[in-house]
Amino acid sequence: MTDKNALIQPDRGQQAIALHLVDKAGLADWLKTLNAGQRSAIAAQKLEGGGYETAIVPDGDGWFAVAGVANTASLSSWCLAKLAEILPGGTYRLAKGETGPALHGWITGQYRFDRYRKDPKANDPRILLTQDLKAIEPACAEAAAVLTVRDLVNTPAEDMGPAQLEAEARALAKVHHAVLHVIAGDALEHDYPMIHAVGRAASRHHAPRLIELEWGDPKHPRVAIVGKGVCFDSGGLDIKPSSGMLLMKKDMGGAAHALALAGLVMGAGLKVRLHLLIPAVENAISGNAMRPGDVLRTRQGLSVEVTNTDAEGRLVLGDALTRASEENPALVIDFATLTGAARVALGPDLPAMFARQDETAEDLLTAGTDRDDPCWRLPLHDGYREYLKSDVADLQNSPSGGYAGASVAALFLDRFVGEGIDWAHFDTFAWRPVSKPGRPKGGDALGLRAAWGLLLARYG
Repeated sequence: MTDKNALIQPDRGQQAIALHLVDKAGLADWLKTLNAGQRSAIAAQKLEGGGYETAIVPDGDGWFAVAGVANTASLSSWCLAKLAEILPGGTYRLAKGETGPALHGWITGQYRFDRYRKDPKANDPRILLTQDLKAIEPACAEAAAVLTVRDLVNTPAEDMGPAQLEAEARALAKVHHAVLHVIAGDALEHDYPMIHAVGRAASRHHAPRLIELEWGDPKHPRVAIVGKGVCFDSGGLDIKPSSGMLLMKKDMGGAAHALALAGLVMGAGLKVRLHLLIPAVENAISGNAMRPGDVLRTRQGLSVEVTNTDAEGRLVLGDALTRASEENPALVIDFATLTGAARVALGPDLPAMFARQDETAEDLLTAGTDRDDPCWRLPLHDGYREYLKSDVADLQNSPSGGYAGASVAALFLDRFVGEGIDWAHFDTFAWRPVSKPGRPKGGDALGLRAAWGLLLARYG
């Protein structure tokens, strides 16, 4: 798609097409400012001031556009997104007021995943002018992070395996002068046995690895960002049906979120010592695949009985969270497309969020609301820890009862996070099954902007 930095430009009085925003409460008064022909044009297009309604109105030799919004006094990230999707290429400005958070949707509304096709109907870029010059750079950076998640998740597994995730991290490290360390293949077996066990059945081309990036002043608070990088999930020997594999290219959505968030942290120069960790694997099937009933060693020292090879994400995250905890971070945030239970509970739009500390949970909820990226807190209920008991090991990875699946998975991860560490976990879908303005069907960032808002407030 067009460079996102070209879509928002400073308003220096250049020629532009006007965009009018109206809501239902103010529509009648606004219509009085128009001539009869313009009112007729709006009536013909059935614009009543509702959200995402649009109209094109003649104006002398030219025209202007109208968008219905929920409230003209409080714009959202998405109130201009529909216009950004449907207007012809050109330069635009609001007729009244400033764009505020709507800059985000203007950029993300023009996203297209076109890596594998050329579409002759693709529109020329729609450029939006703003007088709020200080808002341009952070808005473009935040939108670019969202588009990074979309691109990575939308890319099929053959082109987005563990090696490609490593390449993404290496490119990020180069841009921001960070240090990258990777352990891959059989070298993982001793120090990261669960990552090795999950990924060992894949071909050499998709060999498992732990990707670590460090950046920033060691004197600053250490923040660890961890992302589940299961680049394709067959289910292992507990194989998924074919219908269950159709979206499994997105099972590295947690890693995509982690990479994008790390890029925001480094790009903004937050005063933190960043530690990015991505356990990258393919959960494949071969003669040496881990088996139901196997007992795995872990980096932390606990033993884990594998009761379901399709509950592999929590295994690789366990070793990565242990590694993150060894550096005594001030905060750990992880992202993972972890459980179907979270989707059953909250649907596709709301990532489930778990946090040890109430203050961190409230900060994430507030940041998500402020940035139109809502999340919902689910409990780390101590009473459910007994579900993880095993007859032969310290833990089992997937209880058979099925109750509170998202909470039980989070409690499994909690066993691998160091005692007393401030930790938040996002069980995110990383996918939009239905298009919405500014949010096309396909891979998407869910929880990313909430986490970024928290980090910006604490360390910006």
